[in-house]
Amino acid sequence: MIPAWVGDILTPVEKLEAHQRGLKHKAISVFVMRGDAVLIQQRALCKYHTPGLWANTCCTHPAWDEPALDCATRRLNEELGLTGVTLQHRGQVEYRADVGGGLIEHEVVEVYLAEATSQMTLEPNPEEVMATRWISYRDLKAELAATPEQFTPWLNIYLERHADMIFGETLER
Repeated sequence: MIPAWVGDILTPVEKLEAHQRGLKHKAISVFVMRGDAVLIQQRALCKYHTPGLWANTCCTHPAWDEPALDCATRRLNEELGLTGVTLQHRGQVEYRADVGGGLIEHEVVEVYLAEATSQMTLEPNPEEVMATRWISYRDLKAELAATPEQFTPWLNIYLERHADMIFGETLER
């Protein structure tokens, strides 16, 4: 169950139901950086929406009553086997996006940024992630502009509308 708004009331709702009904719901997104490079992941083909598309480092929905920071830390480990990074809260964004198959992501997202550590290792969970790669912010923007169909709608929204909030002074644009 994830926290979603039914009318004006925050209510526990099954994740698939929230997406089928287009309900506004809580989410987290994480961007792990190494200098000017962003760690992105290609979503596993078994995901029920946007399979095989490239997304930011990690994103998910907190469980009912789970603090956003705890959720972000948990999912970095569950999706990528990533531990030991310090997450910095960058702010909150809200977006609504059609993710195909009649599903809508209408999310209120707590966004986090982290810098990769020298001893950091990745162990992607194949049920969540089929590939990862580091890509410079500039190259990511160029790829997204050239082939938007290869990326999740929310990654485009983040880079198009919220890059300054997310990345701040960490990147030259």
